[in-house]
Amino acid sequence: MKFPRRQFLRLAAGAAALPAVSRIARAQTYPTRPVRFVVGFAPGGGGDLATRLMGQWLSERLGQQFVVENRVGASSNLATEQVVRAPADGYTLIQLNVANAINASLYDKLSFNILRDLVPVASFMRVPNVMEVSPSFPAKTVPEFIAYAKANPGKISFASSGVGTTLHMSAELFKAMTKIDMLHVPYRGLGAGGYADLMIGKVDVTFDNLSSSIELVRGGKLRALAVTSTTPSEALPGVPTVAEFLPGYEASAWYGIAVPVGTPAEIVERLNKELNAAFVDPRMKARIADLGGTPLPGSPADFGKLISEETEKWAKVVKFSGAKPD
Repeated sequence: MKFPRRQFLRLAAGAAALPAVSRIARAQTYPTRPVRFVVGFAPGGGGDLATRLMGQWLSERLGQQFVVENRVGASSNLATEQVVRAPADGYTLIQLNVANAINASLYDKLSFNILRDLVPVASFMRVPNVMEVSPSFPAKTVPEFIAYAKANPGKISFASSGVGTTLHMSAELFKAMTKIDMLHVPYRGLGAGGYADLMIGKVDVTFDNLSSSIELVRGGKLRALAVTSTTPSEALPGVPTVAEFLPGYEASAWYGIAVPVGTPAEIVERLNKELNAAFVDPRMKARIADLGGTPLPGSPADFGKLISEETEKWAKVVKFSGAKPD
């Protein structure tokens, strides 16, 4: 059977369009079943709360449950490895954060590389740490703290939630830039004795996630000297930034979503679009602010750039500190 040339060209054009039509249809129908949203830390922390907030948003927008699954261990490495090995179909997501960027150099041998084995979808929130001391601590400002530490070498201690955590690395960056000496005292989470020891002066300072200890600051149980972001936090009005006294200092926690390599681009784009819609929604903006954070909108490429830059930045701090995983 012969086709007229015009009809043949029309059919050929239609056939060429089929893959694009199929991709669009797949994106429009996704998801058709619940989606796993894996978090590498225990329930109740700032990152977990932020992830549950975004999971709820995606559930409402896309009509399927985004179920948060906490896979605890090795500073989120177990969770990341699990997602790297998952099917690349859009039904398994990982919450990436600054710990992943730190882990890339903290651990000598990882079975994955987040820059190679995961596709960034979107960042969604940035939360500063806050430099906190006991209300009875002699220093009331960052310059006073630095002067006190230099006058008392080897006598200042800082608490963290473990080796290699953002709390630990924030303090190590501060040490490197100020050239002061501080002793690291790691806890299994500051809630496991760290806050109590800090309030009575058993340890001197911490660089805690703002969302975790903001109520202790507001209640006067801890004194906030400064936040670690480049701009002040609306959650703590009147509290300066470390960078005001130490130009170039920045050490925020950030959160975003990634998927296994090979996940269809149209699904990545759909998720990115829906996540970015949250940042213009007044209700979501207010809830992010309640967690002490600021929205972090952008494209998948923007998030990929952030991950790359943070990985390079913290590699230098890990090397300076000599930190090794527990």
